[in-house]
Amino acid sequence: MAQSTETTDWVSRFADEVIAESERRAPGKPVVVASGLSPSGPVHLGNLREVMTPHLVADEIRRRGVPVRHLISWDDYDRYRKVPQGIAGVDPEAWAEHIGKPLTSVPAPEGSAYPNWAEHFKAAMVGALADLGVEFDGISQTEQYTSGVYREQILHAMRHRGDIDAVLAQYRTKPKTAGKKQQKPVDEAELEAAEGSGAAAEDDGSSGSAGYFPYKPYCGNCDKDLTTVTAYDDDSTELTYACTACGFSETVRLSEFNRGKLVWKVDWPMRWAYEGVVFEPSGVDHSSPGSSFQVGGQIVGIFGGKQPIGPMYAFVGISGMAKMSSSRGGVPTPADALKIMEPQLLRWLYARRKPNQSFKIAFDQEIQRLYDEWDRLDAKVAAGEALPADLAAHSRAVRTAAGELPRTPRPLPYRTLASVADITGGHEDQALRILSELDPEHPLASLDEARPRYAKAEAWVTTHVPADQRTIVRGEPDAELLKSLDEESRQSLRLLLDGLAGHWSLDGLTHLVYGVPKVRAGFSADATPKELPAEIKTAQRSFFALLYHLLVGRDTGPRLPTLLLAVGQERVRTLLGD
Repeated sequence: MAQSTETTDWVSRFADEVIAESERRAPGKPVVVASGLSPSGPVHLGNLREVMTPHLVADEIRRRGVPVRHLISWDDYDRYRKVPQGIAGVDPEAWAEHIGKPLTSVPAPEGSAYPNWAEHFKAAMVGALADLGVEFDGISQTEQYTSGVYREQILHAMRHRGDIDAVLAQYRTKPKTAGKKQQKPVDEAELEAAEGSGAAAEDDGSSGSAGYFPYKPYCGNCDKDLTTVTAYDDDSTELTYACTACGFSETVRLSEFNRGKLVWKVDWPMRWAYEGVVFEPSGVDHSSPGSSFQVGGQIVGIFGGKQPIGPMYAFVGISGMAKMSSSRGGVPTPADALKIMEPQLLRWLYARRKPNQSFKIAFDQEIQRLYDEWDRLDAKVAAGEALPADLAAHSRAVRTAAGELPRTPRPLPYRTLASVADITGGHEDQALRILSELDPEHPLASLDEARPRYAKAEAWVTTHVPADQRTIVRGEPDAELLKSLDEESRQSLRLLLDGLAGHWSLDGLTHLVYGVPKVRAGFSADATPKELPAEIKTAQRSFFALLYHLLVGRDTGPRLPTLLLAVGQERVRTLLGD
């Protein structure tokens, strides 16, 4: 068995623990890790942590040559709880009529190519996971329940309903303990953020005059789960239920009936035992007393199983946005993120932080800084200078056990590509001209060399940069501003114009625009910040603001060297009054 060389990060430590535990529980059998996703709406980037955490551990196990299965349970037999906001092709009033039905019985949004609600939202996530290199075995809970796969588990739960009820009863009423600080309640937004993880409904079953039952039938008339079990016979398995939505009632044999499911707090531990799950993470909402993971740890024994190793994972935020919730609409999904960033960057964001550490994914200007950080790490790895933990996170980002993820042949700086895409407005010939001049000694021969990163940066500019922040180069010189310039400004512009031809590359123009204020102050253009007085920075800012006003009519804009290349020498000279 080949050992991984990455032994310094959280992934390797969990892999060690999971392999050892799997050998104790089921010697010689593949290691089983699991995720659960409910396609109740867009499966967002917070839910992706539910998948990426076990994926990274499974991939490390796979790298070591140990057989492993990553199960993703699609909780598509969950009830449709509410109509998410902001879904195209969905009339909230019309779709509200389906609340209470299984997600696979709810119509897909109008215009969808998929047969039902669950398949519509599942498809986008499946595509994103393929792009991210996530290998998994998908399990439809609709198929499992409606085909009778769990029949024995359901009958077992009904026979042991008293035992299950006794466990759940410990948490239904939580008396205050004198002298102990009460646990802070989970924020409502955080509870909603759990939607899509399979944990949205913290249902533990119903207790009525006939007793407690951990099973809910879907109504044979209206297909909703607004039902109450009124009688059950263990010997014959005859079950009678009544629907409060439509008034329908019937008696069925549970040993033959496949239109219902165990309630969530029983369903989850049942599956742990049935699948032999050794590792499955859970969100912050599961760490409080009475939550499904905590209670499941006691109920799983009733099914003859053991609770998985289950690290709590913290929530994922979006830079510039509030906490994510599938029901509130407009939440970014993995597919949305992959439109503006390469899979390697997105994988890295999940790999470099321990599961209990929260982090944010940038859809605003911060994405440029994140890409700069990633490129610096990439360079350190190539030079053999990366720290062990950083090297491990990088390795998990760029490859899986199956091999390297496709990457951009010439990964030019993201902020430069974004600036070029902004300035050129989709004109590929112009974009190629500018990018070819960045490094005259190694010119870009085709935009394909800069793709897919260039396409991601272009998508970010067109979808996430506000219209009033887009760059529009002046059509004519600002004659009034040029006429009003003082002698110092005129001399600075002359120094820049005289140096354009000899500095026409990204590095050359960077040296030139930063050097002009230094030279005007009597210093060398090569002088370092340590050799310069603080006033030089002020002079540089003033000079840059002047150039932006003359070129694009604003105080700020794309990096000046990139902007100058984009505008072109002839037009720069015209706009700067040469």
